[in-house]
Amino acid sequence: MKLFFATLLLCSLLLCSSFLEPVMAYSEFCTKKCSDRCSKAGVQDRCMKYCGICCEECKCVPSGTYGNKHECPCYRDKKNAKGKPKCP
Repeated sequence: MKLFFATLLLCSLLLCSSFLEPVMAYSEFCTKKCSDRCSKAGVQDRCMKYCGICCEECKCVPSGTYGNKHECPCYRDKKNAKGKPKCP
């Protein structure tokens, strides 16, 4: 009986944690670069999230608030599942 409840508790914790969005700790470099990059974005939190992901993987962020993606080919070439640019 105890094993059943332990298994049930473990499964419910795993299920609950899968619904929670993971919080990623970005480096100070990425945080600064992405806050500059996303300063004029309409949806700040989404821009910061994807910029942070791209920055951590590519180790660079293009200058300015838009464009200049030629400065960072990895950042430029990342695509989402729909084939559109992933990085803001």
